[in-house]
Amino acid sequence: MLNKPSPRTLRSGWLLLTTLFASSVCWSSTLRAAVAKVDITPAPGAHLWGYSNRQSPATGTLDSLFARVLILEAGKQSLALVDVDLGRPFGPASLQWLRNATQKDVSLLILAATHTHSGPIVQDDYPFGKPAWETAALQKIAQAVSEAHQKLVDVQIGIGYGVTFIGHNRLRVNSDGSVSWFERNLTELPTAPVDGTVSVLRIDKTDGQSLAILVNYACHPVIFGSDNLQYSADFPGAMARTVEEAFASKEAFASKPLCFFLQGAPGDINPYDAVSPVEQDAIEMRDHTGSKLGLEAALIAEGIHTKPERDADLQFAEDLVNVRMRWDPEKWREAMIAVFGATGSETFSPKLDDIQLPVTTILINRRIAILCMPGEPFVEYQITWRQRSPVHDALLVGYANAYNGYFPTIRSATLGGYGAGNPATWVEVGAGDRMIDTGVTRINWMLGGLHELPEDFAK
Repeated sequence: MLNKPSPRTLRSGWLLLTTLFASSVCWSSTLRAAVAKVDITPAPGAHLWGYSNRQSPATGTLDSLFARVLILEAGKQSLALVDVDLGRPFGPASLQWLRNATQKDVSLLILAATHTHSGPIVQDDYPFGKPAWETAALQKIAQAVSEAHQKLVDVQIGIGYGVTFIGHNRLRVNSDGSVSWFERNLTELPTAPVDGTVSVLRIDKTDGQSLAILVNYACHPVIFGSDNLQYSADFPGAMARTVEEAFASKEAFASKPLCFFLQGAPGDINPYDAVSPVEQDAIEMRDHTGSKLGLEAALIAEGIHTKPERDADLQFAEDLVNVRMRWDPEKWREAMIAVFGATGSETFSPKLDDIQLPVTTILINRRIAILCMPGEPFVEYQITWRQRSPVHDALLVGYANAYNGYFPTIRSATLGGYGAGNPATWVEVGAGDRMIDTGVTRINWMLGGLHELPEDFAK
């Protein structure tokens, strides 16, 4: 059961519920924003995320991995959205350090990953200590947030939508009810469910120059397969470059904006050209996929007409959804050791006691809702969030603030397959539904549709 907002703030710890601030706090305030970008690419030698059969560490860099920072502020409330080219967000201790380091600049920091499978492995805990590259990345991000905070300017925001398909559902349901792994789809056969919606937020300075473009889309960044041993942001990096270059080429824009890729709910979605071998033009496939999404996003962004908001409003909350482990803990541990070995299972092992899922909900100007989930939601959750959101403009961001494996729908869990019935999903069935419920309820609180007292008592 969801309680009414707590008066405690995130400053006392990242697991505490963020205070919900009444809209009256922000009346007559303006929306302000700033952006920053830092390179967080490790030196060669880090093991790469995402493929259990990739044993060798990284040998170099195809394209750099970045952390992109967006700060939004209205009245006394501010948040930093940090988007990293990694397979998952940093672990709880690192996130807490980052929030502590930036608490003088922002009220809330959200850490989301693009989910590239060509970035370094990130873990909640490291048996031999935190790697040097992660420590360096955290320090760079904290500095970037601090510097961006000094450059806040008045902005106006707009949103637009389009459609393009760069991927397919990788869990094919056969006529007998069984599920087959459908990794590549080079002939682009139609599949379902899949969501081709491209959602674009555009943030402009008051002179009309675009400051940031946020692209929200659901697809696994797995153009490169396990044979690739070089760092790459995969197609999201190519998408961002395409959008920025499209704006830079327009005479109406004196400078190019910073483009963010906000990964959606791609738990069961692969790109058509997934796991392309390096020797078979994987780089070209990455650029083709990124360019296709980027051109659609740029077209949408160019058509957005932002306008100033006289009464800018920024609200957010972070709730904890308590769930159980899906599997029998002891049998699950034994099975993991049997498959991966005593130490090989550590990368994939969740805590076997009660699990707390941090769910962050944001409402901008009382009309743009963002729901952040801490893992890999199946695509139907993205569609459901848009349908159930109390406001029309609703984005879902996966891989945010923690990593708790896959969140299959209840139906997908009954059918099975990768991410639906294997060790990569370990939270109880229905956790995704509960997180959607949490987001819908929070937005209704923020809009004033829910109250602290029964109707009869409030009269």
